[in-house]
Amino acid sequence: MWAAAAGAALVAAGVLVTIPLTAGAVDDRQTAVVSLGDSAMSGEGAGSYEPGTEGENGNWCHRSTAAMVHRTQLADRTVNLACSGADSANVSLADTVHYTEGSQARRLIDVARQYRVTAVVVQVGANDDVQFADTMLDCVLAWANPFGPACRAELEQQWPARLAAMAPKVENALRDVRAAMTTAGYRDEQYQLVLTSYASPVTEKMDRLLHGPQGCPLRLTDAQYGRTVAVPQFSEALRGVASRTGVRFLDFSRATENREACSKGESSAGEWQRRLTVDPDALVKGGLDAIGLHLAQQSFHPNADAHAQLGRCITEFVTSGAGSARCLQGADGNLHAVQ
Repeated sequence: MWAAAAGAALVAAGVLVTIPLTAGAVDDRQTAVVSLGDSAMSGEGAGSYEPGTEGENGNWCHRSTAAMVHRTQLADRTVNLACSGADSANVSLADTVHYTEGSQARRLIDVARQYRVTAVVVQVGANDDVQFADTMLDCVLAWANPFGPACRAELEQQWPARLAAMAPKVENALRDVRAAMTTAGYRDEQYQLVLTSYASPVTEKMDRLLHGPQGCPLRLTDAQYGRTVAVPQFSEALRGVASRTGVRFLDFSRATENREACSKGESSAGEWQRRLTVDPDALVKGGLDAIGLHLAQQSFHPNADAHAQLGRCITEFVTSGAGSARCLQGADGNLHAVQ
């Protein structure tokens, strides 16, 4: 009786206490898979964005109803906490605010208490020292100046140091995700924690003369460096992060191979990455705040078709039990988790 009274007092005081299930107890909560991270995970480029994340009141998270987590077949519910432009600090338990939203790991605690979370999928690092979006812009500017050097000239010198500086930040974010799940009452073995890398948005296998006007204003030599060197090295750096933090790793670096932006010539049909995209509707939702970056925010991100395939690959990987795998296209044209 005293215990019941004490519990009622705690609830009345607004204190939420997580009580682990006793042996043999049945957890009848709906299962859920949760995604955390940046634009590539939020669904940037896939369209069909959730109301309130299209620039309204400064929220440009662009969480898509077609995002890869929603295309998985792993649980009763899918929850997307990722936000376009987020970095590792925004995923961690740190007291940060990004596009009006606070820590993703802190919000994960609430989700994990409401549902029985069976998997957490994280994709982050591109907005840390790697500065992927800024790098793409630098390469576009290099294309626009035919008399200047290729963007790869400077990038080759900086890339290893950028990756080295990024890695501990992603490690800290993953440890905070673990801590969040522990706070919600979970043991490590009760759910799967997966870190993914990123797919190359562009390729040197484009029309040699028309790829710029077709929506990929990049030098072929820069696109080749990105696809064959920078993105694979980025993936290997994240693989090391996964190994050091004891989480599972899914390599996306070749997931959109031969389906990158502008790989299909004049028509974008069959491509899995967005070309340079200017979205005037951003002005309608976000007003004058859209002028600049947000008008082209969807550029060079996986589209809805890609997210469907990536969700398929995540499902295969999580259910396989493997520690790591690569998402590669099979003979059937679909992505598969290949060990």
